[in-house]
Amino acid sequence: MPIHFFMAVLILYGISSTVTAEASLKLPPSVKVDPAALNYEPVCDPKISAAWREAQEIEGVKIRESRLCSPDNPAWIAAAVKGTNNISMATLMETGLSPDAVIKTDDLDGDGDPDRIVIKLEVIELNGRSPDFEGVIPTFDIAPGVQPGAWVFAPKTSGMSTENFESIKAQSLLRLPAPVIRVEQGDIVQIVLENTHYLPHTIHLHGVDHPFSHHEYKGNDGVAETSEMFLMPGERRIYEFQPRQTGTMFYHCHVQTHTHLAMGLVGMTIVEENRPNNWVQTLNIGGGQVRHPSVAIAEQFDQEYDLHYHAMDKELHEIIQKYNDPRLIAQDMNLKYDITDSTEDYFTLNGLSYPYTLRESIIPVEPNQKIKLRVLNSTGELLALHTHGHKATITHYDGVEHNPIAQIQRDVYDLAPAQRIDLTLNTTIDGLHSYGEGLWLFHDHREKAITTDGSNPGGNTSLVAYRSYLNEMGIPQGLGIGLNKYFTKEFHQRKISDWEDLDDTGTLGIPAGQTVIDTITRTEILNFLYGLLLSIAVYLLITKRQQMKQAILRATSRLKGSKGSMNND
Repeated sequence: MPIHFFMAVLILYGISSTVTAEASLKLPPSVKVDPAALNYEPVCDPKISAAWREAQEIEGVKIRESRLCSPDNPAWIAAAVKGTNNISMATLMETGLSPDAVIKTDDLDGDGDPDRIVIKLEVIELNGRSPDFEGVIPTFDIAPGVQPGAWVFAPKTSGMSTENFESIKAQSLLRLPAPVIRVEQGDIVQIVLENTHYLPHTIHLHGVDHPFSHHEYKGNDGVAETSEMFLMPGERRIYEFQPRQTGTMFYHCHVQTHTHLAMGLVGMTIVEENRPNNWVQTLNIGGGQVRHPSVAIAEQFDQEYDLHYHAMDKELHEIIQKYNDPRLIAQDMNLKYDITDSTEDYFTLNGLSYPYTLRESIIPVEPNQKIKLRVLNSTGELLALHTHGHKATITHYDGVEHNPIAQIQRDVYDLAPAQRIDLTLNTTIDGLHSYGEGLWLFHDHREKAITTDGSNPGGNTSLVAYRSYLNEMGIPQGLGIGLNKYFTKEFHQRKISDWEDLDDTGTLGIPAGQTVIDTITRTEILNFLYGLLLSIAVYLLITKRQQMKQAILRATSRLKGSKGSMNND
């Protein structure tokens, strides 16, 4: 490269920089996205029947009303309460559950409810690669268009993994998180894990009173290194327990726990107090409202909710979307993935991120109610749960009741990873328990947790919503900006600005000709430019070294000549 050519490039760069700087002083217009061009989703799933929200009785099971936008199928609740072996074929067909998904038999203590419970679970992959399809299947969106790969424990089903032959969307029983398992104190419970996956798995009953082993099936603690062998693909294992203590517990896979738990193989386990005629809702699919509370809970509380907080590292969850070879997946997860360098990108409440949390995880309330909240933190970091407008009371830690005299009333509740707390939310409007009616946020107060892959609003944000602020479909009717744009894929792909429609001129919208470049991309571009300039400099040093050497010698000679002249003078 001739030196004069290089100098010309530098001069042109300087001129263009000056022109660009002057042009930047003239503010460009804001880009206005045509709302008609966006792909809006309905706030509520139109396939959900309005009748599902109503109080009803199915198979003799009384199911409370739900003001949620997308409540659970009432037939699921009836099957979970009575057992799939004790309901009619017509009801069973409405559920999609296998006939042996929940078996309830034998009133051993004669108090009017069954005491032998058998629960069958499968291992399901969501948003993973398939050898028969270019994309991921079956799909499960945690927010519009957001599909991290995941594994879940799911109740044994009788149908397809997708909604139908034409759809790639996961059928509704297959979803994040793993279902809440709810049993009664003293029940003889068997969880039958059928490993329908391509990697080994187990179940560990964390905090649940269970024996280390039982004679017929040997290992019972889920830890391959101490309790049992891995449960290989195609195999089944029975985990058996008879809990003596009540409380909020959980269960999770204990194979390569640092990845398998994070991938989604984790769910809540609730042990209820033993009461006569206490038919509990054995499965709460997807978490959220318990529409058939136990006898003891119904005596003390107006409502009960299960709140499961989880987080996912995009790097980990993309592994199953890169390969459909189990060897490569196992290699990347077990040998290459380094959890010590991980960052959490997706934050969910009951398997979903905002705005989908508004469909299932709102807590609709009325004044002067007492509401039981059971909270699990299965993220990898501290959870700082904050309730706006309310100060709830922490009654239990890790399934153990706190001394009533010392129970703590707060509006931020800290949970370490794997920790559980029980909260009593009191809606008495006295300025302490409740500030008054409204739409009050509750969320993890780590600010990154209210984002989805770094975009706000998102994450595990939800609401304590007073009925006067909800319409007949359970949609919040607030005083702030509208919700519609959050129910578009474009918003979560960062193609539209959160502020572009604040005023008619789009004062805070995206400037025309400008693009939003993320930090990683910007760093890569700068590194490329630095490398290019360094390469040019090295090239010049190598190719022009003789000319530079001669120039240095000439300069040295002149300097010596000048000094000689000065000495002669």
